[in-house]
Amino acid sequence: MGTRIRIRTKPKRTFQMRIAGLGFRNGHVLVHRATHESFWTFPGGGAEIGETSEETLKREMVEELGVEVKVERLLWMVENFFHYEGRDWHELGLYYMMQIPDSFPFAPDAIIHRVQDGDNDLEFKWVEATTAALNALDIPPYFIAGEIEALPLAPRHLVWDDRDLDNKPPR
Repeated sequence: MGTRIRIRTKPKRTFQMRIAGLGFRNGHVLVHRATHESFWTFPGGGAEIGETSEETLKREMVEELGVEVKVERLLWMVENFFHYEGRDWHELGLYYMMQIPDSFPFAPDAIIHRVQDGDNDLEFKWVEATTAALNALDIPPYFIAGEIEALPLAPRHLVWDDRDLDNKPPR
């Protein structure tokens, strides 16, 4: 295992680089969460020093899904700010479209895969790739729900701050 790109400072601040993938099948997108969390995320993980973002995503998917994915185009580069576990986070997130092999299981809205990742028990499921379904799910960063039905044709850069509750979808 390499050296993860993560810097912790005082008072309770963290910077990290995270690479995530959006994999689609039958009008659904793959999501995951740690079983102790209420929110979901798109699969991925922390970049390591010396590897490209595509290498990070491929490595993480082998570790988490047990399959080799094909990394397709970059969708978003996000300077993401959020509060989590008592810390303020500043995350550079790269979100790619990825192709998951047909051998990976598919069943709508059911937990289709589980894996132990460090201290976390992760569970994966397919959800409808619609704004309404993602808003109902609680899946940060929240801007993705609004763009899931019309993905950007060229990589889009944005600054997103989930510390502001006004950014969260209506409940």
